[in-house]
Amino acid sequence: MAKATVAISQDFFNSFAALPKNKQNKVMEFLSKFRSNPEAKGFNYEKIQKASDPNMRSVRIDDTYRAILIREEGTNVYLLLWVDHHDEAYAWAARKRCVLNHATGSIQVYETQEAAAEPEVPAASEEKPLFADLSDELLRKLGVPEELLTYVRSLTEAGFDAAKDRLPRDAYEALDYVRVGLDPKEVIEELYGESTGEKTGDLVTALQNPITKMQFYVAEGEEDLKAMMNAPLEKWRVYLHPSQLRIVRKEYKGPARILGGAGTGKTVVAMHRAKELASHCLGNERILFTTFTENLAADIQENLRKICTPDVMKHIEVIHLDQWVNRYLRAHDYPYTIVYGDPIREMWKNAESYTGEDFDLPEGFFQEEWETVVQAQNIQTVAEYVKTPRPGRGVRLDRKQRMRVWKVFDEYRTLMDAEKVRDSACAMNECAQLLTAGPGVRLYSSVIVDEGQDFGPSAYRLLRAIAGSEHTNDLFIVGDAHQRIYKNKVTLSRCGINVKGRSGRLRMNYRTTEEIRHSAMNVLAGLSFDDLDDGIDDGKGYISLSHGDRPVVNVYSTQDQEAAELIRNIQEQMAAGIDPREICIVARTSPLLGEYKKFLSAADIDCFEIKRRQADDRSRMGVRLATMHRVKGLEFSTVFIVAANKNVIPLKSAVNRTDPTEKEAAMASERCLLYVAMTRAKKKVMISAYGAVSGFLG
Repeated sequence: MAKATVAISQDFFNSFAALPKNKQNKVMEFLSKFRSNPEAKGFNYEKIQKASDPNMRSVRIDDTYRAILIREEGTNVYLLLWVDHHDEAYAWAARKRCVLNHATGSIQVYETQEAAAEPEVPAASEEKPLFADLSDELLRKLGVPEELLTYVRSLTEAGFDAAKDRLPRDAYEALDYVRVGLDPKEVIEELYGESTGEKTGDLVTALQNPITKMQFYVAEGEEDLKAMMNAPLEKWRVYLHPSQLRIVRKEYKGPARILGGAGTGKTVVAMHRAKELASHCLGNERILFTTFTENLAADIQENLRKICTPDVMKHIEVIHLDQWVNRYLRAHDYPYTIVYGDPIREMWKNAESYTGEDFDLPEGFFQEEWETVVQAQNIQTVAEYVKTPRPGRGVRLDRKQRMRVWKVFDEYRTLMDAEKVRDSACAMNECAQLLTAGPGVRLYSSVIVDEGQDFGPSAYRLLRAIAGSEHTNDLFIVGDAHQRIYKNKVTLSRCGINVKGRSGRLRMNYRTTEEIRHSAMNVLAGLSFDDLDDGIDDGKGYISLSHGDRPVVNVYSTQDQEAAELIRNIQEQMAAGIDPREICIVARTSPLLGEYKKFLSAADIDCFEIKRRQADDRSRMGVRLATMHRVKGLEFSTVFIVAANKNVIPLKSAVNRTDPTEKEAAMASERCLLYVAMTRAKKKVMISAYGAVSGFLG
């Protein structure tokens, strides 16, 4: 007999996660034996009485617990669907059906029409059904099973959310897209792609369908299964949406750019893309995976280890770009060190004073001009500077004024040379020049860029140089301008990166509820966002399938009152069974965070601050604390945003600009920062302030 194929559904993992720990151990023992020989004596197959699906069976875990599965005769395929106490397992199985949908070629699990309440026919004055105008053929292509066509035609806006537990997951998602205004044909292509119309006749073939893979997982081996069962909620490791899977596996004939709102899985796609490309690397070939900050690189490195074997992992190098630049320049006897912050600001003050001239320009003007004009366009001489465009700069400069400003730049360069230092953008430009002038040896077979919206032109010119001349799968960039918190802005085509015809978009938010997503987008209302190139990303078409409470904003008279309520809410969350590691307190600045850490310690609540240069150590128990910058790239069940006060959000020092254009850009970055903090939450966001609340929340 052919080796058995045992596929595990998302529902099985969810039900497993809800079991007591001692029963989870029993299930693990069962799975190990079942994968070896599903027909072994002792599993005690039983037919489900009164089940709508004649193929539904139960098998024995122990005296009181049963697993529900589908066994297809003749193919040796077993689909594990649910695990629970005997009575609950049978009740679940009685109202469910598992079928192969021949219109989409996928395996679907849904609640039978007999189990669902009979829909009411709306009166003429009531809300019009959402899908009344769609033909049966179109509904079938959208994944609706034949027996649920009438039910779907009856759905109104008010009743649509309840349909989530009755419809197959892919059909509900497709209908949700249509509900918010997307063209049904576009939805079919987005979700089902080439799978639509496949007339598969068996489960073996259906398990290879991208839609099926979104819901069923076939473990590669014993260790693979154990790793998955030990972290059942981290389903992103194996369950990819079909639109994600197509991007991960696609061969691009040059640079590719993928956009997606918060929670759409951009980083997940980038990591699985790295795994896919690295699995085909030979010898010493490597993939470079880079991101904007050191802490994000640490998080990505940790998560890649969870989805890659050691043999695949050795072909992937994860490093943030500044660190890569430092290492490369040191290896090529570059005599300068990259510095940040106060040393740079001090040199700019000195450079201005050394010219001996009196400049009536806003504070910070020279550094901003240097970064956003001179280094962004790699300008080397005053002759180039007086002729170059200055997009996004509020202060107008004529030719004579530019020549005076250039004197400050000359002094700044002299100071950097004397002190043997470089700022980041300058070092990147000089690094790119070294690479371009070199022998042309390709350092990596592919370069993957996460958080692409935070990189500036200097970084992208360098990335183009690192990737070498344009070739298949050379650059893969994921980003979202709505999350641009560092004010860098780029047009990829002007940096030698042509993504025309090689762009994609992720629309479905898998992290946050629709209520959180909508509230976070309201923080950005009125702002315009680019697509990292010459186009606009209007944020339309992004939706969440899950629903929950709207984010709450509470304002208190004092910080002590705010902290007392924060502690009460945290204790309430933990009493409800929320893992403290799934709770995060977010503040705008590190000093503020320290204040709330003291409040938690005084209340005997264990807490763990996620530092700038480290991954979140999940082995450490305790409520998490993070700044708004540090929380980027992470996710939690509940997020508490504290001290959302006036002059804190936005931070007064961050937006203290005399130039209106620069002030507007700084305000936009602060709004993006709040958006990022809110969208870290999967289920609940609670925002609090004391005194005057932030104007962003009014």
